[in-house]
Order: sequence, then C-alpha cells, then structure tokens
Amino acid sequence: MSLQASSLIQKYNVPGPRYTSYPTVPYWEEAEFSLAQWKQGLKRSFDESNQSEGISLYIHLPFCESLCTFCGCHKKVTKKHEMELPYIQAVLKEWDLYCQLLVEKPMIKEIHLGGGTPTFFSPEHLTQLIQGILAHATVADQHEFSFEGHPNNTTREHLQSLYDLGFRRVSYGVQDYNENVQKAIHRIQPFEHVEQVTQWARDIGYTSISHDLVFGLPFQDLKDVLHTIDQTNRLMPDRLAFYSYAHVPWIKGNGQRGFKDADVPKDDLKRQCYEEGKKQLLAHGYHEIGMDHFALPSDEMAKAFAEGSLHRNFMGYTASKTQVMIGLGLSSISDSWYSFAQNEKKIEDYYARLDANEIPVYRGHVLSSEDLIIRKHILNLMCTFSTSWDSAEMAFPEIEEVLAQLQEMQEDQLLKIDGQQIQITEKGKPFVRNICMAFDLRLKRRVPENRIFSMTI
Repeated sequence: MSLQASSLIQKYNVPGPRYTSYPTVPYWEEAEFSLAQWKQGLKRSFDESNQSEGISLYIHLPFCESLCTFCGCHKKVTKKHEMELPYIQAVLKEWDLYCQLLVEKPMIKEIHLGGGTPTFFSPEHLTQLIQGILAHATVADQHEFSFEGHPNNTTREHLQSLYDLGFRRVSYGVQDYNENVQKAIHRIQPFEHVEQVTQWARDIGYTSISHDLVFGLPFQDLKDVLHTIDQTNRLMPDRLAFYSYAHVPWIKGNGQRGFKDADVPKDDLKRQCYEEGKKQLLAHGYHEIGMDHFALPSDEMAKAFAEGSLHRNFMGYTASKTQVMIGLGLSSISDSWYSFAQNEKKIEDYYARLDANEIPVYRGHVLSSEDLIIRKHILNLMCTFSTSWDSAEMAFPEIEEVLAQLQEMQEDQLLKIDGQQIQITEKGKPFVRNICMAFDLRLKRRVPENRIFSMTI
C-alpha cells in the first residue's frame, strides 16, 4: 500500500453510517411519529406504485441456535424449534393486518427472508409461511425471491421447497475459512459445507448464488483473506458481498467481547485486506458494484449497476426498486419512501401487539421534504458513485456548504466536482461513506456525543 493511500486512510477513517437509509435510524424523529402517520403514508405510496412496480417484502426470521460474535443483526438464540410455528403464525397475522389496511391486493415483486437464521425453520414451516403470504397477493412477472442460508443447516429440502415456491437466489454467510478466525467469531464452518450447499443450489436451478465474506475479523490477516477468496473463486458464486467487520462492542455488548480490540485488524492492514482481495476478485471476472459488492457480468445486480437502476435499502443492494418495502417480523423495518417504521424488538411485545390486532410498529420517522432530497443524493452516490443537482427537485440551500466540505476530498482526488455534478473517482470509491456524510445534514447539525457508528474504512 502506498504512503499516500495509507495517509488517506488515517485521514478519513472515522465513525460513519453505512447508509442503508436516510435519515439513519439514530436521527429518526420518533417523538413526532405515530402509527396513524405510518399507515397514511404507506397507503399513499402503495396507491402510487402497486400496479406499476409492485412491493417488496422483507421477512425477519430471528432465531439462531448459536451466537456468531461478528453479527450485527437482531436475533434470538435458542435451540427450541417449537418456537417456529407460533412465529410463522404471528408473521402471517401481521401480513393479514397489512392486507386489510391496503385493501387492494398487493403485487409482490421481491421477497427476502433474512435473520437470524432463516434455515433454522423447517422446510415445511417456510413453505407454510410463503404460501400464506402469496395467498393474499399476486406475483409480478419479473420477481425476485431470495433467502439467507446458513451453510451448516441448509438442507437440500430447504433449497428445493423454496425453489418450488419461486425462489431463485440464495445467499450464504461464509465470512472466512481460517479455523482460528471461525473460533473467534463462533462460526465453525468448513469449506466442504459451503461447497455442498452451493452445488445443491446449482443442481436445483438457482440462478443467483451469493457468498458473504468479511474482512477485518479478529485474528484475521492478509493471507487468511486471500485464502478465503481463493476458495471462493473455486466455487464462483454469481455475486459477493465483501464487507468490513463492524467492531462495535459498546453497542453489541458481550457478543463482541470474546476477544480484545488489539485482536482486530486496524487501518492499513484492514484496508490492504480489502484492496488485495478486490484485485483477486476482479482478476476472476467479478465487477465492483456499489460499496463492498461484486458480481459476475451475467448476474442481475451487475446488469442493474450498468444500467443505473441499482437500488439500496434496509436489505442492502437490490437489482430492482420498489417504492414500498414492508418489513414483517420481529424488529423489521418498513419503508414507504415517505416514512420508515420499525417493529417491536422483543418477541413478547411483538406477539402482544398482534394479539391486540395492531400492526406491531413501535417507532419510525416521517421524512421531510429536505430528507427526501438528501435521500436521493445519498442513494445516487451509494448506487452509481455520482449525483447532480441540476434540477429543481434535487437542489437544496446547503449545497454550497456541502461542496465546501467536499473540496478537500476533490484535492485528494477522491471525487470530481464538475458544474452541478459530483463523480466519485476509482480512488475515491473506498471513501463513499465519507462522501455521503458531507450530504448528511442531520449528522452535521447534531454530531453524536458518543460513538454510535462503525469506522468508515
């Protein structure tokens, strides 16, 4: 790594959001939000978009049999599989409450099963869940159904059952193949398991298989990352998430205190792991897509990036956009474009709200006109590495202030400001979160007193 690259990392490696939304969750105005507002905004957005593009569903399946210490997801660790059916029934009741609210039959464009560990649930219960969802909806012609599979417990029956219901994309959490790293993050998972479930998915007919890799894990060094990518390239998944471990023990508590801060790669080493790993991925034919994602040219995500239609939401990057994303299940976040809403995080509270025939939302945020403009700019930067304000709908009074803050980044050759447009350079792509932060007016107006975000690099 060059001296200049090293100094840039030192300069810009600060805490910052990952921007799966704007405003980010810590800046939601919860006191000014109500369930009635959420329902009103959702109905408006649904009426504007249902027939033209359909809606997305994110279904959170929170149970895990063991705790992976790298994970930032909301989960409930248990080995009690008798919890499956009551939870499925609760999610279906929540969906029924939404269908009653929306009146018109929803057209579903996307379904994503996340977790937790979706494959904690039996194939029979997952089938019951999806059949129950689809019984109240139509399915868009160009739909994408996907799920997250744990390589240690995803069976061929899981894959076949979901394939028969229309699922064509599966994502496997790999993280790293070094056994010492796996022990530290409590995720023992041999290559043979990943190879088997990847091959099963191909044999059955899945058209997009994804692997999630993480750099910056405890005890991980450059050779571990390169070995993991070498192994991954043997299987050639259609797409990859290659992202930075977010070390936030002050938020995640004991789950990330099974090792010392000194055991986690820092700054130059961490960035070298990414840059050298990226070189290997590009050499094997993958294209860089947005932030921390790679895909083969044949994958829909690569095509969406090339066409400028890539989208980003609470599920991460997606190859297609819908105006409405309804989150079902514990802690799920919904997005109507005009507002966000999050479900109860405690399972007892989630069940209690549903028993009272209430949509189990406990907090949210209604976007202001300013929020909507800034949201578009940040989406543009995250999805296309560029944005412009040459139209009235993209202009905002603080743009000169933003440009003044970006001037130093332009001098560092991270971006180019050309008239009323910004283009992030190849050199600047690793710093896209920092560039987005210059547009984040809420962050500027209220800098957190305590650290609440992971490091940007």
